[in-house]
This record gives sequence, structure tokens and C-alpha cells, in this order.
Amino acid sequence: MHRTQILLGTEQHKVLKDIAKQEKRSLSEIVREMVDKQFAERKRTTLAAAAQALLADYQKDPELTAFHALDGDGFHA
Repeated sequence: MHRTQILLGTEQHKVLKDIAKQEKRSLSEIVREMVDKQFAERKRTTLAAAAQALLADYQKDPELTAFHALDGDGFHA
């Protein structure tokens, strides 16, 4: 882990302290969890945008769907 110093607004700090106290966890743990959730949300949003951007190509190009009939088959190596 890396130590990082951040400045929080008064209300942000109060809310985080209250959450930590209610959950009997450290403020740092709460912040790390929130950062992890934000990373996951950003990743999901980025992947969704990339899929949306490729959707038109996927729907129009028959070469991209050539193996669609095999989707239900199991893979045997």
C-alpha cells in the first residue's frame, strides 16, 4: 500500500467518519472501498461505450458473425 494524503471538505470528512464509526471500520478502509467501486464503475462504463461503438460494425459485417451458429456448442480441445 501507498500512503496518500488528501484534503476533504468538512462535510465529506464528517460523513466518512460517521460511516466508519457505524460500520466499525477505519476511515481509510471506507475511502479505499469507495475508490475501488468508482474504478469498477468507470471500467464498466468504458467497456459499455466500446461495445456500443462497435455494435454497428458487428451488425453490418457478416464476417464478424460468421461463427454465430457455433455459439451454443461446447468447446472441445
